[in-house]
Amino acid sequence: MNDSRAGQPGEQAPGERPAEDAAPSGAGSATAGGRLPVADDEQEGTGPLWQRMAAQRWGEGGAARAVGAATLAIAVAFGLFQGYTALFVGIDIYVQRVVHLMFVLVLVFLLKPAARFGWARSAPMAAVDLLLVAVAVGVSLYPVLNRTELLERVAAPTPADIAVGAIALVLLLEACRRTIGPFMAFLGAVFLFYAWIGPLLPGALAHGGYLYQRIVAYTYFSADGVFGVPLGVAATFVFAFIFFGALLQKSGGGDFFIGLAYALTGRYTGGPAKGAVVGSALMGSITGSAIANTVTTGAFTIPMMKRVGYSRHESAGVEAAASTGGQLLPPVMGAGAFVMAEMMGVPYADIVKVAIIPALMYFAVVFLFVDILARKNGIGGLPADQIPRLRTTLAAGWHFIAPLVLLITLLLAYVPPLQAGMYAIGALFAVAMLRSASRLTLADMGEVFALTARNVLAVSVATGVAGIIVGVVGLTGLGLKLSGMIVGAAAGSLLLTLVLVALASLVLGLGLPVTAAYIVLIVLAGPALTELGLPLIVAHMIVYWYSQDSNVTPPVALAAFSASGIAGASPTRTGFAAWKFAKGLYLIPVLMAYSAIMLDGSLGEIVFSVVGGMVGLVAFAVALEGFLLRPARLWERALLLVSGVLVFMPGTTTDLVGIAVTAALVALQFRGRRPAPRPEAATAPAA
Repeated sequence: MNDSRAGQPGEQAPGERPAEDAAPSGAGSATAGGRLPVADDEQEGTGPLWQRMAAQRWGEGGAARAVGAATLAIAVAFGLFQGYTALFVGIDIYVQRVVHLMFVLVLVFLLKPAARFGWARSAPMAAVDLLLVAVAVGVSLYPVLNRTELLERVAAPTPADIAVGAIALVLLLEACRRTIGPFMAFLGAVFLFYAWIGPLLPGALAHGGYLYQRIVAYTYFSADGVFGVPLGVAATFVFAFIFFGALLQKSGGGDFFIGLAYALTGRYTGGPAKGAVVGSALMGSITGSAIANTVTTGAFTIPMMKRVGYSRHESAGVEAAASTGGQLLPPVMGAGAFVMAEMMGVPYADIVKVAIIPALMYFAVVFLFVDILARKNGIGGLPADQIPRLRTTLAAGWHFIAPLVLLITLLLAYVPPLQAGMYAIGALFAVAMLRSASRLTLADMGEVFALTARNVLAVSVATGVAGIIVGVVGLTGLGLKLSGMIVGAAAGSLLLTLVLVALASLVLGLGLPVTAAYIVLIVLAGPALTELGLPLIVAHMIVYWYSQDSNVTPPVALAAFSASGIAGASPTRTGFAAWKFAKGLYLIPVLMAYSAIMLDGSLGEIVFSVVGGMVGLVAFAVALEGFLLRPARLWERALLLVSGVLVFMPGTTTDLVGIAVTAALVALQFRGRRPAPRPEAATAPAA
């Protein structure tokens, strides 16, 4: 959900260079006196954020200053419009989404160059981009000003309607190319072409076909295309939580949660890495962005992990895996979770409730890997003088807890997410202004608006293009056809279908942000999962989890590559390390399909499923790493692998056998185990 590097629910465009910012000199320097680390807010230059955003496209000089001022004005107007439409009911939802996308397109063409080469920043291209800004405003205002007339002639659009719609679709695809990358823009164009060429296609892909006038009118002027549910979610819930995250970051709340994580875990074996897991869970559960979480918390956690002895690629891999879990853990999760609730027509609170247990299991697995690595390599905790005191840390930032508690309470009380988000924003602003250390100036508020506007660009463009795909799928019936093909290819096997869905998600992840990958995959493959007997919410959650794999799975591994830039590590080695630590991302969806961890059973069944699932995950982790309390022998690793498979197979008997074998092998680890490393010894340099 953003230009993804600033701590909000955003996504980085595939193909963009990962952040290579060095850690701030003070990173990790929190002391026993309670001084919290201070975020180094994206060292992209000097001056306020809106000026730095303009400088990236327009360079230095008068033009850049003018564009920077315009950027601030547009960002503030954008935020105020969003706040007004959130607080006051009555505006047509189609009009609200059109105006939202207008702001997004204006900012994209104003701030995102057409290419990375010098010609894209030349004077002629500046004129072209400004022309595109004007055209974006025109094609957006056209349906707003002519809304009544468009509804009256919905079955017979005029040539002017079609021309405006076609230009708007081209602008959206170009904005997508600039913001996210060519793959998704190409995919959107392919689906538009598919809607037209259907009669000429062979076999199951064939359909009756539609005239281009019908395609344009359906995808741009109806609420089933560009301005459908995905963009509607981005224009309401997601924007509110992006603003909440930006406000939290600028007021210092992010620093507080990271300091709290280190106060709780820093003294234990592998303390800095455990602090990274806990800190990323706390921050990610609020911001809902894997890559943004990686580069913000990673600036503190990765240097500290390296300092105590974790290798560069392990430090970066731990941070990437932990940050990816932030999109799985309530209350905020990622943008896709809000889309899920809207597509299913259920309260967001229902999504939150079923997501909690799997997310905690995921973090438990990452935590276990961190502990195993620490014991395996003799890595202790932080020295006492480098650990923030819990009492001092809480005294410095306790007021940031109240808005989070309020947000969770409101969501679990079935208050609509948009309303809950607005209440949380108000509460956060109020508590931040009460204390001098977190009080925001007018310049700070300007940066909050600019940060929010920047971070919403990618998710809004992605959901707009995803709306094209969803609309074409509904128009042509492609989803049911592909689902039938998937079920046929898997020969009716649920396990093989899960494997095919995971592979399809990985392929889509090569070019799509995770939210867009989830939307596309659920409309294409979701019916196959429900056809095989999975409840709708389970099918959605499985696809949602698998859609996160592009953050940690080579060859893309966007979060891992971002972390490697901070750690100075090999992106490839970091990608494979993150892939290993994030094993729960691939295994837990299998438990969702075959057990009761999604709360779809009695209390006893749920407890047994969670305990058995964790035993299986432990077995896989120890088998993979070859260590728990001492090195595991080859036969022990083989048996652990077999016992893990048994736990994941459906059936109580196989579960009990797998649990018993794993318990016996874990008990053997206590023979000849290594003592836990001492914190004082945890000062070896990172390899």
